[in-house]
Amino acid sequence: MSEGFLMEVCVDSVESAVNAERGGAGRLELCSSLSEGGLTPSLGLLQIVKRYVKIPVYVMVRPRGGDFLYSDQEVEVMKKDLELMKAHGADGLVLGALTEDGCVDAELCMDFLAAARPLPVTFHRAFDMVHDASLALETLISLGFQRVLTSGCDSSALEGLPVIKKLIEQAKSRIAVMPGGGITERNLQRILEGSGAQEFHCSARSSRDSAMKYRCEHGFKNSCVSMGAAFTAPEYSLKVADVSKVRTFNAIAKNTL
Repeated sequence: MSEGFLMEVCVDSVESAVNAERGGAGRLELCSSLSEGGLTPSLGLLQIVKRYVKIPVYVMVRPRGGDFLYSDQEVEVMKKDLELMKAHGADGLVLGALTEDGCVDAELCMDFLAAARPLPVTFHRAFDMVHDASLALETLISLGFQRVLTSGCDSSALEGLPVIKKLIEQAKSRIAVMPGGGITERNLQRILEGSGAQEFHCSARSSRDSAMKYRCEHGFKNSCVSMGAAFTAPEYSLKVADVSKVRTFNAIAKNTL
């Protein structure tokens, strides 16, 4: 990998982790449920991924989908997950929490950071839901986060590009500002050139057909059975990190930076 940049790939399976490393990723964000934006993965997944890859594995600590205002019980779960992931080989952690009025929950994040030491910690895209991005960035810097993942408080990193550029200028290398959210082969060069970012975050996934021969589809028994809500991905299509896509992202970044 070229020295000037770092590509982080978010993965939710061993297959995706291996593919991301083969394609040239410099770091993994390990999650479950990427369809919900990424939730805390199992310890089993972390341990097996660590067995198969050599690049750093940062583990998501997020107990549920939805907002980032957590109850006392959810905080207990997060602290226990953080403790366990740290003890079982996580190279870094990814987390975030907000107050009810849309500010970074500095008190809670301070507790998380203390528990995570000496591991580096990324503040995730809870940042994109804050009331004041500039103020939130200063809060993260003062707390000691190593980086923040953001789409520029917009629907995608491309749409939020002007804000990402301002945040990187404001950060002045005190914290890494990592664009993420809807990054594709078509827009990566524009995002890197337009923001000045040295790191970026992507999933680089493709759909793969299931190997199942017996399928509960139209005309078959159990054709109405689904394992999740109506909007979830079909049972017979799997999304995994694509080696060729990761390599393409890598080449674009090298040529741009």
